[in-house]
Amino acid sequence: MEYTLTLEKMPAWLNDQAQAQYLLKADQDFIQVQRLLGRQITIEFLNEKYCSNCGNRFEQLYRMGFCQNCFFTAPQAGESIIRPELSRAHEGIEDRDLEFEKSYQLQPHLVYLANSGDLKVGVTREAQRPTRWIDQGASEALVFAQTENRFQAGQIEVALKEYIGDKTPWQRMLKNEIPEIDLRKEKENLKSKLEGDLKQFYVEDDEVQSIEYPVQEWPSKVKSLNLDKEPGLEAVLKGIRGQYLIFEGGRVFNVRAYTGYRIKLSFA
Repeated sequence: MEYTLTLEKMPAWLNDQAQAQYLLKADQDFIQVQRLLGRQITIEFLNEKYCSNCGNRFEQLYRMGFCQNCFFTAPQAGESIIRPELSRAHEGIEDRDLEFEKSYQLQPHLVYLANSGDLKVGVTREAQRPTRWIDQGASEALVFAQTENRFQAGQIEVALKEYIGDKTPWQRMLKNEIPEIDLRKEKENLKSKLEGDLKQFYVEDDEVQSIEYPVQEWPSKVKSLNLDKEPGLEAVLKGIRGQYLIFEGGRVFNVRAYTGYRIKLSFA
């Protein structure tokens, strides 16, 4: 079968067994990615790139699937998207589009701890639980705090980043080199790092969300596919974790990193 699609973040969710499920959105259909495990897959880059915001075609995209103009003007690429502590919608202060920023920032947010190759802290909208954890390839996660808006969550994250990291070690994650971490113990240890008004957002619930990924074989080494340097690849799909497709021989492809790229995907 053959599909043409413009790449974007794969929708992901958990089934009743806490197993991650994935879709790829093709032009005319949805592809259930886990059903392709063990099959020979061909990815062909069609030399077309489209901005995920304005939809126009460009020779090069700037960052995060945006053209250069949209990256610097669209509210979807505003500073608080990457750095929640810079949110100002709660003060009625506009960055790029106050209406959008209020709808995005003025809603419940979570500060979480996750194990995705190392202990990390992160922020996400409450509505994105557990999608955010799946996207980062976390094997387990738990909520540290729940806030009223994005700014408060950003303040807590900044406080915790003095003690733990906020990055996912993607190579260890894809090789399933996951250390044993007692998230409940780490949460209790970090509780004392909250000061002042931030203490009120701490969540006592210690439920840990475990996540399993559809992987038949973990690679011992990983090498990323770069569509700007390679026309594509043909290999057997061995797994999906985070936003990565894992192929035989340790080749991996970060679907989200190539948002806006047009490809042809085929399999027997």
